Amino acid sequence: MRYITKIIFFTFILTFFYLPSRSQNSGVVVDEIIGRVDDYIVLRSELESTYLEILSRGERISGNTKCAVLKDLLTSKLLVAKAEIDSVIVEDGQVDQELNSRMAVIINQIGSEEEIERYYNKTIAEFKRELFDDTKEQLVVRKMRQEILSDVSVSPEEVKDFYESVPTDSLPYFSTQVKVSQIVKIPEIGKDQKDKTRDELLKIRDRIIKGESFEILATLYSQDPGSAQNGGNLGFVGRGVFQPEFEAAAFKLKEGEISLPVETEFGFHLIQLIERRGNLFNSRHILLQPQFSDLDIQNTKHFLDSIKNLAYSDSITFEELAREYSDDKFTSSFGGYFTDAMGSENVLVEELDPVIFFTIDTMDVGQISIPFESRTDDGKLAYKLIFFKEKIPPHLGNLEEDYQRFRNFTLNRKQSIELDKWFIKAREDVFINIDPEYNSCNIVN
Repeated sequence: MRYITKIIFFTFILTFFYLPSRSQNSGVVVDEIIGRVDDYIVLRSELESTYLEILSRGERISGNTKCAVLKDLLTSKLLVAKAEIDSVIVEDGQVDQELNSRMAVIINQIGSEEEIERYYNKTIAEFKRELFDDTKEQLVVRKMRQEILSDVSVSPEEVKDFYESVPTDSLPYFSTQVKVSQIVKIPEIGKDQKDKTRDELLKIRDRIIKGESFEILATLYSQDPGSAQNGGNLGFVGRGVFQPEFEAAAFKLKEGEISLPVETEFGFHLIQLIERRGNLFNSRHILLQPQFSDLDIQNTKHFLDSIKNLAYSDSITFEELAREYSDDKFTSSFGGYFTDAMGSENVLVEELDPVIFFTIDTMDVGQISIPFESRTDDGKLAYKLIFFKEKIPPHLGNLEEDYQRFRNFTLNRKQSIELDKWFIKAREDVFINIDPEYNSCNIVN
């Protein structure tokens, strides 16, 4: 479930910025290198923080948990080292996009950029610079894993065999689960609001043409949290990284030329082309996002009310309506259903977004909520309908109610075996060194 990913990343940010200051205050050196794969290192702090996180979640790992964590960390470093050898590349533009997306989630959760910057005494741009290398490494690991494991799958027979191999007293006990679907609508901004935003950008464009600095005005006015602090600069990227409308406009410009306002799903942009090298281009932009009017919001609520009435009329199901009308493209492909980290539509209540949990807590099974205000993952204002489809009481895991969970258990085990095989083969191509303290883990032998 994507909400869980948000929490993990938020924890990562807290750890990333809190732990160093704590060691500085105490004057004690708490970190050291405990593993190396070519030029990539594993720090003791990485091992300890990951180990403690697993313990805090109550997860059980067969064998020595700390050894298993260390092997996972070394495998990640090996994936990065092999990516370098095999020329598997993640462009810097992709990293910037990922950071912008993650920062938007954190800003949405905490409230504002100012609150983050005030609390940590760092600008968003400083956060991004400090997180850039780690984020790039994560994306490289993800890409390598996808390439290695792309052909791994499991059959229903394998799932059944796995389930039957688990002793009854070792079967997982699942707490209350729910099946909840949503329809998300982002208010459609009216023409008057769009025209107002275009006029504001045209005034900024005139100021630049008359001699004011594009970068200073981007810092003052751009509503892109990722680039505003850098004067709107986006760096060199290739085709396919930005929105098609943005790229089409950028490639039509001459170096130094400034576009007229360009509309994308994120708002309206002024784009200046800095340099072009074949299919790579370097640009800067100023983003302004039109604001919804009261009428825009009212129209959205009326639309959702009509959707709700349709669902209650039995002429069409809520799931069909979600597929057709929901603006959340991730859940709409599943008929609007939330899914957990393993892809199951039966979600443990403790894994639900708190807003959704408290919403269904006041509802009966089979009921559809009234439209209520919400936010998308990237912080946009939206309104939702929630359909409380089913409630599953606590129970011992079984194939009938928990097939998807056991399928993922089976798949994860099979992927782990394949990754172990890859590890054994790939380690011949790199230098691996582990602190003698962990010789008993027997990782490279």
